[in-house]
Amino acid sequence: MRRFAPLFVDVVLVIIFCAIGRRSHDEAVLAGLLKTVWPFGIGLLVGWAIAAVLARGTRFDATALWPTGVVIWAGTLVGGMTLRAVSDQGVAVSFVIVAATVLALFLLGWRGAIRALR
Repeated sequence: MRRFAPLFVDVVLVIIFCAIGRRSHDEAVLAGLLKTVWPFGIGLLVGWAIAAVLARGTRFDATALWPTGVVIWAGTLVGGMTLRAVSDQGVAVSFVIVAATVLALFLLGWRGAIRALR
């Protein structure tokens, strides 16, 4: 179970990011949450897969800020925005900037905090 804890944390944070976004735009949080989460959820899984492949031959540390966290963040952002565009959801420049910032704070922040505490 401990092995999957970092993935679980990332999934929860992506869901929170989407819920905050829906709430800030006065949209029904629970009713439309899946529509908002799925592109970023798939992007997150793609980011995790790329990070795992890049770590081949070395010990994969899912809590590492660099390169693991950055790759997961980039995969979540790029994958999420790409899938939103393909599915006719909004990808305004302002949204991309906000999403990049908040996802970095969430996905990189907890990894940085762990490093600081160690």
